[in-house]
Amino acid sequence: MPATAPLAFFLILTGAAMGSFLAAWADRLPRDESIVGPRSRCRSCGERIGAGDMVPVLSWLWLGGKCRSCGVRIPKRLFYTEVAGMALAVLAVWVAQSPLHMVLGALWLWLLMGLVLCDLAAFRLPDGLTAPLFLTGMVMAWEDPVRDLWGALVGAAIGAGAFLALRIGYRMLRGREGLGLGDVKLMAGIGAGLGVMALPSVTLTAAFLAMATAGVMALWRGARPEGDLAIAFGAYLAAAAGLVWLWPLV
Repeated sequence: MPATAPLAFFLILTGAAMGSFLAAWADRLPRDESIVGPRSRCRSCGERIGAGDMVPVLSWLWLGGKCRSCGVRIPKRLFYTEVAGMALAVLAVWVAQSPLHMVLGALWLWLLMGLVLCDLAAFRLPDGLTAPLFLTGMVMAWEDPVRDLWGALVGAAIGAGAFLALRIGYRMLRGREGLGLGDVKLMAGIGAGLGVMALPSVTLTAAFLAMATAGVMALWRGARPEGDLAIAFGAYLAAAAGLVWLWPLV
């Protein structure tokens, strides 16, 4: 689509910036630090990171993955997340059926990536990501010629309602929380974006990913975990939602 080439190029560049922003959000979340401020600092020496050293992807490569002030290595996951943000934009461009579909697809995948990062980092799904996911899902339903807003609301209600029932049922049976409200809000966004018919596929894919990951980790560690194992299931739900959205388009 030559006419949309400038938009595609812009989204791919924006993907690197989104990856950097989401990586910073996940990094600050366990310490309850605001993503708005203060400015980023080196975790080792405390020196402020200048604007020239915060250019996504390029700054990491230019500095060799090290802090300019103290030379301590910057975690590679920050660089990988920036690259992943660009890769998701490329996927959105590749499967896009219209300019609006391209923008919505990129935003959908970025939000899901942010939720994966935050849940893995702190077992939390921030409202600042689940709320935009729901709104994006509603616009996706409006943009889709075979769906409508009523169907999106039904999908959101059933997705959130099913997981709210699971949350209440687990607490009644076990006497403690087993599923957070963030997962309930996440399912509202997924139901709005993908529709009610996609919810079983998302849930089953997430369960498969979670079990496969747990099995690989157990083999890697060479031992089985004792007691209850905490699983960031929201991360797997978000990843599954991205896969289920992409699969028919690819």
